[in-house]
Amino acid sequence: MRNSVDRDKIVIKGWDIQELTEFMKKLKEKPYRAKQLHIWLYRKLARSFEEMTDLPAILRNYLEKKTIINLVEPVEVIKSPDDNSEKYLFRLTDGNYIESVYMESQGRRTVCLSTQVGCNLGCTFCATARMGLKRNLTAGEILDQFLFINRTKDRKITNIVYMGMGEPLLNYEDTIKSIKILNSELGPEISARKITVSTCGIVPIIYRIANERHKFKLAISLNATTNEQRNKIMPINKKYPIKDILKAINYYTSNLKRRVTFEYVIIKGFNDSVNDAKRLKSLLSGIPCKLNIIPFNENEFSKFQSSDEKTMDKFIEEIYKAPFAVTVRRSQGRSIKGACGQLYCKQN
Repeated sequence: MRNSVDRDKIVIKGWDIQELTEFMKKLKEKPYRAKQLHIWLYRKLARSFEEMTDLPAILRNYLEKKTIINLVEPVEVIKSPDDNSEKYLFRLTDGNYIESVYMESQGRRTVCLSTQVGCNLGCTFCATARMGLKRNLTAGEILDQFLFINRTKDRKITNIVYMGMGEPLLNYEDTIKSIKILNSELGPEISARKITVSTCGIVPIIYRIANERHKFKLAISLNATTNEQRNKIMPINKKYPIKDILKAINYYTSNLKRRVTFEYVIIKGFNDSVNDAKRLKSLLSGIPCKLNIIPFNENEFSKFQSSDEKTMDKFIEEIYKAPFAVTVRRSQGRSIKGACGQLYCKQN
């Protein structure tokens, strides 16, 4: 539920051009007004109707009284002293909270978006899992994280990763809708190739993405080489085991002629041995893929620790022998608890 002030208003942030056109038609406005409104919301990043100077004053006044366009309110912004990253704490209109992260690296300006308030998948290495799942975010709430952060920057955001709070494929419709608006020529025009969606491996939705031929990049959070191992840290593996995930990924890569990214968080004494690296190399060989090795980011809710450099070096030396591309991703935002697996809102 929205707060009492906004309870009777219409949320139009998250509407695409077709929905805005229908809305303008009901208001007896010309169809081109929908295009103007879409551009103001998603390209020009307007956060008030007063800014929308090419709309008639009477229409702006109506929209101000009857609709909502600001769905996230910044409560806190923490800047990292170590790298060019920032963590945003946002309050939603119903009083829930989410976090988003902005990062700069090698000429890229990336925002990491949340798709749910919390998460119910229970991954034992992830702080967000401790929140449980409150609800899915709407397409508008997903978009508004990007739109707000982008508005604050002198140079516009170039890349988007759906790797914040929640499992994007369990909020599929709103995730896809937000991506389509981000791609839109009437919006930010972020290329689909600059957008990455990360998933724990929701098998039926991977097939759906392949069949619908979406062009964004897909990343699979694997983190283990056997079901016994993965079951311990990712309970969803009992429903969608490794074999089923890899079968779906083979279908995806074959259907779309596109490689996939696998993510592997290295955890001390759990999945960081040379034998783990050998199994990982064997498991992924033959799949058109890239592998991201991610040192574990410690958090107060997990007993796990990051591997020492010597152990990690041996693992990496072995995995570099693989026939696919391998990168080691040192997460930005660790010092502000904004790195992979660290997002958590105590306010909820």
